Amino acid sequence: MSVGQVDVKYVAHLARLALTPEEEKKFSAQLSHILEHIEKLKELDVSNVEPTAHAAPRVNVTRPDKVRPSLSHADALSNAPATANGLFIVPKIVE
Repeated sequence: MSVGQVDVKYVAHLARLALTPEEEKKFSAQLSHILEHIEKLKELDVSNVEPTAHAAPRVNVTRPDKVRPSLSHADALSNAPATANGLFIVPKIVE
């Protein structure tokens, strides 16, 4: 599969890139090379390979949630400059 100048110009336009004629020629050759490799990959027999979302198994690396002692509501609000109805009062920032 070969890539023409029109394809490279179109992709550059989609990516909002301004390419010089030399860059268009260079990227055309590179894109053709990439597409040749993709064609080779299409020849592989993958009928016994299960589809996956990731190449390697992923596991959750975060710790499990555990209930632990923390500040009481009164302690959390004790240093607040302003409170009302058990909530922090903050300055309005929307104009």
